[in-house]
Amino acid sequence: MKQTRISMGTPVTVEVSDTEVSQELFEEVFAYFQYVDSTFSTYKDTSEITALNEGRIQKDEASDDMKLVLFLAEETKRLTHGYFDIVTLEGSCDPSGLVKGWAIFNAAQILRSHQVTNFYVEAGGDIQVSGTNSKGTQWAVGIQNPFTKQKEIIKTVYLKDKGIATSGSYVRGQHIYNPVDKKQSIEGVVSITVVGPNVYEADRFATAAFAMGSKGIHFIESLAGFEGYSIDTKGTATMTTGFATYLTKIYD
Repeated sequence: MKQTRISMGTPVTVEVSDTEVSQELFEEVFAYFQYVDSTFSTYKDTSEITALNEGRIQKDEASDDMKLVLFLAEETKRLTHGYFDIVTLEGSCDPSGLVKGWAIFNAAQILRSHQVTNFYVEAGGDIQVSGTNSKGTQWAVGIQNPFTKQKEIIKTVYLKDKGIATSGSYVRGQHIYNPVDKKQSIEGVVSITVVGPNVYEADRFATAAFAMGSKGIHFIESLAGFEGYSIDTKGTATMTTGFATYLTKIYD
């Protein structure tokens, strides 16, 4: 069973290949995404993050989820040597580089709490998979060509119990900046895809790796349990040493 709805300003898809799944479970998962959007969207005047940025509430007055996301953002900043930073060039907080993956991860936990073991959850190209698809094989995820407006897939990766996230400038333009040197533009890379143990980890490190420019793929190489695939401005792809293991479908 598969459903797609618009949430957080992007298509959100939930697909479950278990034989028994209720509509109520889909409603619960999509309601969670709507909650995340209403809390963390910087485009909504009524969101909690907007209230925080405008000084209408203070950090110690924030919700538990907001405090957790702010903590995770600081942790990620430390782990990436400053290349992940939710403080924008204008001085406000925008946790979107972490929240989307975090929300997908939590949605997956909702499914697991209902004993669902085989599923696919995607929001805006960031994906968490668990178990197998309806054919009993790994979930197939395409990496998009960043140089064409048409949705051309240049690589297909096969995943089971993994998260995958892509960060780049080809969809939304140059919306990520280098927080270590704010005057330096990001050069040498147009997209980087990261496979990790879950989508939250893949998402936050993909954002930081893209901000590093051409050095980002080497950062992913240094992370245990992560693999990456980057495409530079000339169209040349670079893979981490273990990424090729995801390019072959394995039949159990």
